[in-house]
Amino acid sequence: MGADAPGGDRPDPTRVNTVADLAWDTAEPELTVAAVMSRGLVRCPRHASLRAVAALMTDAHVHCVVVIDDASDRRSLWGVVSDLDLIAAATVRSLDEQEAGGSAMKPAVTIGAYEPLAVAAGLMTKHGVSHLVVVDPVKERPLGVISTLDVAGALAAAWSPRRRAPDAYFPAPDPRRGADSGG
Repeated sequence: MGADAPGGDRPDPTRVNTVADLAWDTAEPELTVAAVMSRGLVRCPRHASLRAVAALMTDAHVHCVVVIDDASDRRSLWGVVSDLDLIAAATVRSLDEQEAGGSAMKPAVTIGAYEPLAVAAGLMTKHGVSHLVVVDPVKERPLGVISTLDVAGALAAAWSPRRRAPDAYFPAPDPRRGADSGG
C-alpha cells in the first residue's frame, strides 16, 4: 500500500507508487453505473457483416457494438462485438464473410443502471469482458454501455494527475520501501 496519511488510517492519494496502490476505496463509494456509463447504444443487427461493424466502430469512435435486433425488446439482446473480437475474427477469414451474431460475446453481460460501480467491476472481472450493457431495470430495455475505461475514470477521479505535476503518474520510488520492492 502507499504511504499512510497522518494517523495511518488511509493511504495518501498524492503518494501512489504502483497501480496496486489505487484501491477501490479511492472512488466515490456511492457512485452508480448510471453516473459514469455512456448513454445510448451503437448497435447493429446480428446479420451485419463484421466489415460493417468495423466501420461502425470507427465512425462512432467506440470499442464495441451491441448486437441487437430490437432495442425495445430486451429478449433480442444478443451480445457484444468488441474491437478485439474484430481483430481475432480478421485473423481467421475476411470480415465480409463473417456476421456480427457469429462473433458476438453471447449473451451480453448486463447490469442495472443503479447498481454500484463495484458490482460492475466485479461482473467485468468475473466474465472477462470490458463492456457491460446497461439495462433499465423497470422497462428492461438497454440504456447504454459501461466500459472498463468508465470505471477507471471513476477510480482516478479521487487522484487526478491532471491537477498535479507531470511526474505524478510515475513518482520517484519511496526510498523507505527499498529499491527492489517494486511497489
